[in-house]
Amino acid sequence: MSQTSKSPFGDFFNGARDSMLALQNRDGSIPWFQNGVIDPWNHLEAVMGLNVIGERDAAEHGLAFLRDSQAPDGSWWGQLGSAVPIDEALHQFTMQGIESGHRIRDTNFIAYIATAIWHHYSLHQDLDFAHANWPMVKAAIDFILTLQSEHGEVRWTARDPGTPEDDALVTGNSSIHKSLICAEKLAKALGQDAGSWHSARLKLGEALAHKPERFDRTWEPKTRYSMDWYYPVLSGALAHEQAKLRLEKRWDDFVIDGFGCRCVEDEPWITVAESAELIMALVAHGDMARAQTQLSWLDQFRDENGAYWMGMQVEQKAFWPIEQPAWTAGAVILAQDAVSQKTPAHGVLTGR
Repeated sequence: MSQTSKSPFGDFFNGARDSMLALQNRDGSIPWFQNGVIDPWNHLEAVMGLNVIGERDAAEHGLAFLRDSQAPDGSWWGQLGSAVPIDEALHQFTMQGIESGHRIRDTNFIAYIATAIWHHYSLHQDLDFAHANWPMVKAAIDFILTLQSEHGEVRWTARDPGTPEDDALVTGNSSIHKSLICAEKLAKALGQDAGSWHSARLKLGEALAHKPERFDRTWEPKTRYSMDWYYPVLSGALAHEQAKLRLEKRWDDFVIDGFGCRCVEDEPWITVAESAELIMALVAHGDMARAQTQLSWLDQFRDENGAYWMGMQVEQKAFWPIEQPAWTAGAVILAQDAVSQKTPAHGVLTGR
């Protein structure tokens, strides 16, 4: 029996839905775009988006893909290298790694399964499904916490041959903090012990809030990236006043009025996924007025069929890159739900 239902947003996301479903492979995986990258984090962003708009079968097929491809130690490999080189330094490292037989296991990607399974439970209240996927979540969270330092931060990759020296990324750790919140909630719903996870999350939250020196130690200064600006707010690790000051300090650096959030401060490039995530960060902070305004700007990035472009070079009013990633559509759907609060899962990515 098909497990699909009517979208709480009517027909509005039909084009986004169709574009994501067209990309989903037979094994359940959802690449960025046709013949593009498959990685667990962006795959799950699309999965959650589909789940929100009533495509439960497709979402569960996507979750089964990760269940079937998880390594015995709880990790997944990130299939990187053929993507649009948004970050040239990472792209070069990734390509060198692939050429030499090395691949990356990104801890942020691995932890995100806890968010997706808690999101599924929040939508459907299906205890049987949650129980069936608990071993996958537990293995993933236990794996990434083996890479947490005594200071609280989590190494950005597994210690595989060819990976960079020990370091942690503020954006990735912010997402991990959110995933740990979801993992704890899932454990509680299932009657499982998550005491060690709670302690690990508190240590990570302390690092995100008060130990900036523990992040991005071996990278060039990353202050130009918008994700490093808003993700700690979305993480749930910052107190209200700290989050407020962080958002206000660099608002004008990253937000272009009438369009959305830049990817990097020094380029006139609005990216739709970053704009959607900023909307969710605003909701998490309690700034619904600006979240609603930002959400209204996203309609201009829909094509005539309703799918979403990756971004726009606003000075030229040109969509760029000319791609419609599945995770972009997923992020927009999740932002819409966070603002409109149409489903029982609307607070999964914005709550504490």
